[in-house]
Amino acid sequence: MGTGHSPLGPQLTSVVLFVRDLDESVRFYRALLNVDVRVRTDTACLLARTDGLQLYLRATGPHGAHAAGDVGVQYVIWTATDVDDLSRCEQLLKTGATHTSTWQVDGFTVVEGRDPSGTPILLSYPGPESAPRHEIMNRIYAW
Repeated sequence: MGTGHSPLGPQLTSVVLFVRDLDESVRFYRALLNVDVRVRTDTACLLARTDGLQLYLRATGPHGAHAAGDVGVQYVIWTATDVDDLSRCEQLLKTGATHTSTWQVDGFTVVEGRDPSGTPILLSYPGPESAPRHEIMNRIYAW
């Protein structure tokens, strides 16, 4: 074990989402994020990519509550790989009738929709490494 530390600190590698319908959510996130099923049980699924991204889906059932406004993660913003990828994701959200809006702010574009459980999905391009964020998006106060 080294005595030094990374100047970057820990990096996000996994996200856990509660979903209502596991099968429907697995199909949705596989298409949206280009991930593969790595492990699956009756009530949970691990989706992953070779770049290290991991998404755990945990089924709560058809009446599981979405705790919008409670303490915890409000939503996750994904960064598309390029403009074509952002367009692909936007079309996927439109096809599923979950697309709500697309807007530009501070040099980047955001596409918003919802997953099959109604959880907000935001995708942006370019990412913060190419278009640094200089202000807090109004969207995070929308609850």
